[in-house]
Amino acid sequence: MKAIGTIIFLSLFLTSFGQKEAVPFKVEVRETGTWKMIFELVDTNGEVIKTLDTSRYASIQLNNQDYGYFAVFIMADTQGMFAIDVDENILFEVFNQEVGVPYPDELMEGKIRIVDNDDRVGFANEFGQVVIEPQFEVATSFNKGKAIIGRECRKIPWHNDDDEKGDCTHYSIECKEYGYIDSKGDIKKIGQYTFDQIQEEIEWEIK
Repeated sequence: MKAIGTIIFLSLFLTSFGQKEAVPFKVEVRETGTWKMIFELVDTNGEVIKTLDTSRYASIQLNNQDYGYFAVFIMADTQGMFAIDVDENILFEVFNQEVGVPYPDELMEGKIRIVDNDDRVGFANEFGQVVIEPQFEVATSFNKGKAIIGRECRKIPWHNDDDEKGDCTHYSIECKEYGYIDSKGDIKKIGQYTFDQIQEEIEWEIK
């Protein structure tokens, strides 16, 4: 019995020892006099933790200057916007709120929208942890603990001519079915409802 207790204690000790505490930081941008910018990760005491390699990061997408547990960058060698932690680990790709223009999603009620390689939408929390795996065709941000989702969706271009092509093409998204999820990502309702019907039912508001 004593041996079992010792094993459990050692297991808990090693587990705790192996877990690294999340470190809050912010990114400060320093100009060099050329077109390149220097990105520095700064701790809550104002000390520089590290200077990032500018060949890897094309630009930073700052929604605010507050301290947090991840920062969103456009990477130099790939498309999309990605969240990194203080150790420069890529945590997830951030949902883009605009078409053709980098405009990363923001934390709403402690959650930010993320996407996978198939553009399915999920959510991460303020600590950079994925809390709802990407699985939805479309999803709004959270409001009052609920987010609207859509299923069987299609893109409808704003223009029918050939003047607007490429990544800057603007479109609306229409879905055959709408519903909503709770803060855990559980689907509470889905069916042949309109977006407006679901929005009114759960009193969802744009912020």
